[in-house]
Amino acid sequence: MEPKWFNAIWNGIIFSGLTLFAVFGTRPTLAVDIHAPAEVIVENGTTGVLKCFFKSNEVVSSGATVHWHIRQLGSDETSTITFFSNGKNYPVEAFKDRVKFIGDLNKKDASIQLLHAKFSDNGTYFCDVKNPPDVAGTPARTELRVVARESLPQDSTVVIVGAVCGAVIGIVLITVVTYLIIKRHHTRHDYEGCTSVESMSSPTPRPRKKVESSVEGSVGGRPSGPVQGPVIYAQLDHSSIKSPNSFHKLEPVVYADIRKN
Repeated sequence: MEPKWFNAIWNGIIFSGLTLFAVFGTRPTLAVDIHAPAEVIVENGTTGVLKCFFKSNEVVSSGATVHWHIRQLGSDETSTITFFSNGKNYPVEAFKDRVKFIGDLNKKDASIQLLHAKFSDNGTYFCDVKNPPDVAGTPARTELRVVARESLPQDSTVVIVGAVCGAVIGIVLITVVTYLIIKRHHTRHDYEGCTSVESMSSPTPRPRKKVESSVEGSVGGRPSGPVQGPVIYAQLDHSSIKSPNSFHKLEPVVYADIRKN
């Protein structure tokens, strides 16, 4: 009869082997990870893109498929809009001329394009990808909103570009104003320096004769005698008079007194 300790060891070996086989000997369940934008806003009458991307542990094969469903706004039922398989797109009749597959499964892209979007296209869209043996996975969902032009949200890119342009223009204006102020300051400084140098190098003017006393005498009090002003003298020429008894003579004549007493 075998000892009890031998049976205990043997049972432990068997249990460990079964555990290792369960962990490493079986293949785990594979799943496809699918994701898409939570919301897409499209202007009425334009083209919208419903993006869908996936991750798979297997190489994408020719058996990979993409299935797009829609649950229209106010409805609880889903319906197929297109099915993509073996490189071909199979839209349903209602979306035959408006749904185009633009993805690339080799790049893990399963996106579609919706042409001429209408208000009736509002709803929830589901993207489901199968890549055997990765067949399990939760479809990605996107809310589509078809709105009028006036209801479109402002593009953040436009706002950012406008802010950057405004900042650049502001910096340029500040730089130009600062440059003009500095230039004007230097110009004024150079002009003042030149004036001071010229004043230092110019000769000292001679003092004028003091005439205030004579002026004050004439204004403050009446002179004791007549004051004669400057007199202009002229000479008369009689050479043009022809007379036997005349001779060439210049006579000084007082012309005028131009200063009043």
